[in-house]
Amino acid sequence: MKKLIINADDFGYSRGINFGIVDAHQLGVLTSTTFMTNMPGADHAAELSKQHQELGVGIHLVLTCGKPLLNQHKTIVDSNGYFRKVDFYKGAFTIDYEEVYQEWKAQIEKFLSYGLIPTHLDSHHHTNSFGDIPNIFIKLAKEYDLPVRNNMVPKYSRILQEEGVKTTDSFLYVLESSIKDNQTLDQIFEGNHSVEVMSHPGYLDKEILSGSSFSYPRVDELELLMSEKIIELFRNRNDIQLSTFKDI
Repeated sequence: MKKLIINADDFGYSRGINFGIVDAHQLGVLTSTTFMTNMPGADHAAELSKQHQELGVGIHLVLTCGKPLLNQHKTIVDSNGYFRKVDFYKGAFTIDYEEVYQEWKAQIEKFLSYGLIPTHLDSHHHTNSFGDIPNIFIKLAKEYDLPVRNNMVPKYSRILQEEGVKTTDSFLYVLESSIKDNQTLDQIFEGNHSVEVMSHPGYLDKEILSGSSFSYPRVDELELLMSEKIIELFRNRNDIQLSTFKDI
């Protein structure tokens, strides 16, 4: 059986995002999400996670949004104590990687403090794939014995395999073109047994409209994930199991 994980990033960003993700799961085909423990909607997301235990919930490690959980950082924050923007990490950059390790470990520990069991690790804005950060990411995955998103260059994909860190065979960035119809589903599983597709569903509230450059497409993705056409598409595919990272 082929396994498809449809994951929603940004759980915990805000109440609007949280409710959108839960609706995409309850009323649509969303199977998985990843949790931002440093954002204003984190406590609300934790409550929803406990209410909807069939939704796989991993940890969305954050380095480029909001404030860190720890306050001693020097190189991964700006002068006001906020995380640096993702543009800082595009191209050459210099940071203390120990700060990344300690911050991300704190984010994982906060998730665990809610009494939740994580399904996997990924990161906001794919920062786990920048510079030497993949080494930190893999170290934490091994430390907590968690699967990870398969979004790194082949060098690190090989290391994942060598270190026994689980991941999917393939990872796709664009929701609509991945689950559009039977033809696209057949294409994404060519040579693959397990596939993750990333999504960002949500309802728009002030936190998103004022804080995120990615806003209105979230509503479109939510509509797609809950559309009868897509639900029927998967209902008729006996060869594809809608899965979470616990299933790989």
